[in-house]
Amino acid sequence: MAFDGLGEAPDEALLVAYGNGDRAAARELTLRLAPRILAYANRMLGDVSEAEDVTQETMFRLWRIAPKWENGRAKVSTWAFRVATNLCTDRLRARRNVGLDTVPDPVDPSPRADQTLQDKARSAALEQALLSLPERQRTAIILRHLDGLQNTEIAEVMDTSVEAVESLTARGKKALAEELGRQRRELGFCDG
Repeated sequence: MAFDGLGEAPDEALLVAYGNGDRAAARELTLRLAPRILAYANRMLGDVSEAEDVTQETMFRLWRIAPKWENGRAKVSTWAFRVATNLCTDRLRARRNVGLDTVPDPVDPSPRADQTLQDKARSAALEQALLSLPERQRTAIILRHLDGLQNTEIAEVMDTSVEAVESLTARGKKALAEELGRQRRELGFCDG
């Protein structure tokens, strides 16, 4: 039986409906989650191709667990971000074991057509600054400020306390401010 009102249905209801065979529910949940997971993984890894692999694996794992999903244990989005975080961490660790000559340069994400050159420079500076952060700080900053998760959700994704998330976020924001502050003039934030 198909699930009615897909657009308004909570993620958990869509996952249960898919677990019961409703493909339209799976489509709706994919449209909601996959773009967010892809953007997050791309920011974490700095590589669109790897981010696509992480997104595909995250969604595959979600579909595998759907028939066994227990409502109330976790939010579907939080569970998906946690899986994506673990997959990104695995890939980042694997990179550390590879010689520098074999690691491809990070791919710059293509800017929207309506962005100006200055917007592109600012975006690239932010991406580089994010990649310079320690992994856990980068994770907390991206989940909080770019993906809009609450600290309690981030704590669940990162398997840590809310206080640790607050600390990671504060330290990450300070490091970003210092890094980007050195580029104020180049990024057009100073007169003259």
